[in-house]
Amino acid sequence: MYEIMDRFIGNIDAKTDVKGRVFIPAAFRKILQTAVEVRLILRKDIHQDCLVLFPASAWERELTYLRSKLNKYDEEQQQFYRQYILDSEIVEMDSSGRILIPKRYLQMAGITGEVRFVGIDDTIEIWSRGKLEKPLIDPETFKSNIHKYLIN
Repeated sequence: MYEIMDRFIGNIDAKTDVKGRVFIPAAFRKILQTAVEVRLILRKDIHQDCLVLFPASAWERELTYLRSKLNKYDEEQQQFYRQYILDSEIVEMDSSGRILIPKRYLQMAGITGEVRFVGIDDTIEIWSRGKLEKPLIDPETFKSNIHKYLIN
């Protein structure tokens, strides 16, 4: 059984350096250190132009869920699973609390310097800051979605 760590919440701006290194915000770093999460997995989000940083425990839950839904003996499903894994990479925090985001991931997410870390439950999203200057959905759609997904 997996132990649930504190949830990531909030959004914090940061900058990547010329090599693609970025400091994980202190609030998020504290949660990772408290949970003894030293291994992180990075992948491009399926729906948005952002990156998702999974602590190892969250990544294991993700893979367990995927495996429960997919048949590894079905060629199409195995190809999907394989592609999901291929689009992922292990990153490690250095002693200063930085991670190196490989160039191909920076390009996939359109990140050129300023980023915004967004805590989303048990993962951390990394966005190009400019992409979050406006809401992802307008207020009326958001209100409608509350009724659509949570009330009805």
